[in-house]
Amino acid sequence: RDMDQVLDAYENKKPFYLYTGRGPSSQAMHVGHLIPFLFTKWLQEVFDVPLVIQLTDDEKYLWKDMTIEKAYEYARENAKDIIACGFDINKTFIFSDLDYLGYFSSALIKDGIVIMTSSHLCKSKISFPAIQAAPSFSSSFPQIFNGKENIQCLIPCAIDQDPYFRMTRDVAPRIGQPKPALLHSVFFPALQGAQTKMSASDPNSSIFLTDTPKQIKTKV
Repeated sequence: RDMDQVLDAYENKKPFYLYTGRGPSSQAMHVGHLIPFLFTKWLQEVFDVPLVIQLTDDEKYLWKDMTIEKAYEYARENAKDIIACGFDINKTFIFSDLDYLGYFSSALIKDGIVIMTSSHLCKSKISFPAIQAAPSFSSSFPQIFNGKENIQCLIPCAIDQDPYFRMTRDVAPRIGQPKPALLHSVFFPALQGAQTKMSASDPNSSIFLTDTPKQIKTKV
């Protein structure tokens, strides 16, 4: 979607940036999770542009049966897998929602003293799409873009994230922001066959980045 606008901007020497992310639902990522990141790394190398990577640990806390501490731990471990892809360290900003957005204070995260009622959880779930949409706008990162707004954003992501960004593209003109462009990837098949997808919740469907050669051989 609107990839032609990104290419036009590049040809006219106008800036743009990349945005992708990861919902940390497991200790380690599997090879299916790598597809958008490896493609994003290629895009960063080809166009030599900034990249922001959102770790939605707040989302996993809200929707999964998981403590804040566990969601935050998964985000840190997944960040290691992402860093290992080899992004340009001078042009890449990886952030945890729990850290960067101030969704909970750092003290509360560390101490694990968080009391949320069902009403709070409901409101948080309703507001989350806006949190995932926010990195689509350069104004969310004044420390990267020196306060410049309206910089075009390109989002390489898996196809299941499209509903969030269809919403974002719909809202963007109403708030005076450019629509983010999108490049989708399909799901990587599970080991069980082409009509399935690798899932972090099913260890036998996936090859994890922390699997040993023996584990990989057994699974295959």
